[in-house]
Amino acid sequence: MAGIQNKTLRQIILLLLITIIGLTLIWQLQYFIPGVLGAITFYIVTRNLFFRLIRKYKWKKWLAASTIIAVLVLAFLLPVWLVVELLIPKFNYAFSHTDTIVSSAKELLETVKQYAPQIRITNDQVQQAVQKAAFIIPSFLNATLGMLVNFIMALFLLFFMFMGGLSMEHHVARFLPMNKDNMNELWKETRNLVISNAIGIPLLIVCQAGIAILGYFIFGVQQPIVWGVLTGVASIIPMVGTMVVWIPICIMMFVSGDIGMGIGLTLYCAVVVSNIDNVLRFTLMKKIGDVHPLITVFGVIVGLQLFGMMGLIFGPLLIAYFFILTKIYRLEFSPREAEK
Repeated sequence: MAGIQNKTLRQIILLLLITIIGLTLIWQLQYFIPGVLGAITFYIVTRNLFFRLIRKYKWKKWLAASTIIAVLVLAFLLPVWLVVELLIPKFNYAFSHTDTIVSSAKELLETVKQYAPQIRITNDQVQQAVQKAAFIIPSFLNATLGMLVNFIMALFLLFFMFMGGLSMEHHVARFLPMNKDNMNELWKETRNLVISNAIGIPLLIVCQAGIAILGYFIFGVQQPIVWGVLTGVASIIPMVGTMVVWIPICIMMFVSGDIGMGIGLTLYCAVVVSNIDNVLRFTLMKKIGDVHPLITVFGVIVGLQLFGMMGLIFGPLLIAYFFILTKIYRLEFSPREAEK
């Protein structure tokens, strides 16, 4: 009896040490968590292609891994370069013409007050808002740099994950406290959600940007491509989505005197842009990975706060894991299920 108690005590102490060391490592390396999640995402999405190259076409592991990584670099860097090229001139102009922007904002406020005198926004508040907005520039640059660092980290880890291959997967499976059937269900759910978000979100952004660019071009918005790309990127923001871009554009058109175009653009954005955003989010994601729309919506809200941009993928996965692990627990340990 004493021997069993000593063994249990040693087991508890060992688990506590493992937990403390693990939490310490996560805390110290939290900056690179998006990179780790990115590597897992890339591995799941490209796993079948990798094994097809080495089994069917007899490629060397290092060659298949390097080729896939090179394609990922092109697929990632080209959109980032495009967004940076479009936005940096805007940021430079805003930074060097703050006074002009403040003056224009005050004129806009006075014009709006003529139609809505109940608005209680002062000129000082406008100036403070513009000055605070200037801090977006360094924040954007820091976020871009952090994203590039984690992207490099993700590719670095991905190479070794490819080289480990099935051996790595077997080692991971050994640490999961569940039977083979439940592990297969967990893997299926993981793959569905990762592929749904990793492929669906970029498609959502591209489709949304294309629809917005078309509307901006038709209704005479200056630089429609820039604002269309921003509208597409804004589609990933929970709840408000594309409205953070097209509502200010519509207001500016009304203020500038283009009432007819302003009405047309407002109707187009409210009816087409906003609704297409919801339709694509609830149908495209479900069609690609058979993911419930509510998991996508609430998962994105949770994930962005926890993991940053990678939360777009792993937020929904976290919510799905809650439900699937609850189901697995019931199947594995519920007395009623065990009696069947």
